[in-house]
Amino acid sequence: MRLSISQITTVTQPFADDLDAYRHAGADGIGIWEMKVADDSHERFRASGLGAAAAVPAVPSILPLPLMEGPHDPAERVEAIRAGIARLAPFEPECVLFLTGPGEERDVVLDGIRSIADAGREHGVPVALEPIQREFAQFWSIVSSLDEAAVLIDESGADVGLMYDSWHLWREPLEQVERHRDGIRGVHLADWRDPTRNTNDRVLPGDGVVEFGPILDALRWDGFYDLEIFSDAELDGSLWREDPRELATRGVEALRRMASTASA
Repeated sequence: MRLSISQITTVTQPFADDLDAYRHAGADGIGIWEMKVADDSHERFRASGLGAAAAVPAVPSILPLPLMEGPHDPAERVEAIRAGIARLAPFEPECVLFLTGPGEERDVVLDGIRSIADAGREHGVPVALEPIQREFAQFWSIVSSLDEAAVLIDESGADVGLMYDSWHLWREPLEQVERHRDGIRGVHLADWRDPTRNTNDRVLPGDGVVEFGPILDALRWDGFYDLEIFSDAELDGSLWREDPRELATRGVEALRRMASTASA
């Protein structure tokens, strides 16, 4: 099982420090966030020996996000995603993910999906749509399950994969994972704190209420299992308050324990 850490997990560190911390922790890969990419990042990445898991563009959604800054015009946002795909392509990530954003403009979303798929094909990078769990979907997305995301992709007619995120989808029926397994292009992992206080309140696998064994068995994923932690630094117990290097080490240890819950 290949383990990686998404750079949002250690949000305060620059790219070079992430590479060093993740390699020291024993990770096999890094989930690259465009917002951290610097002029020398690709050279440093190649020298690190790490692989690239799912990558995230600086503008991550077609429609505007209430909780993030960025262009208001969906056309500008799509162009930013396309530019992000071009910038991230040299890292050869498993995929570049994107969100729909919230709203009622389904036709705009469908056109955006088609344009993003064209950019992925042009640069030789798989692209994947990520559904967002229902409790907080109004801030992020019009799709909240693999089934809903697959219907939207089918409606677009575009060559787009699916992103599986345990924090978003752990309560959805595992039959959906089995049904769409072949279309999954990336996997993010985090545990659900009980009670969860807001959309940025994740914990390491094993520290929450998610049963990972059945999820891993349903996924049968042979790519990177990418730890993705969002954490509100204003809240007690926030992982973003921890030393990033120590958090990376604890994160890989948690992923290894989680891996042991899967069927042989």
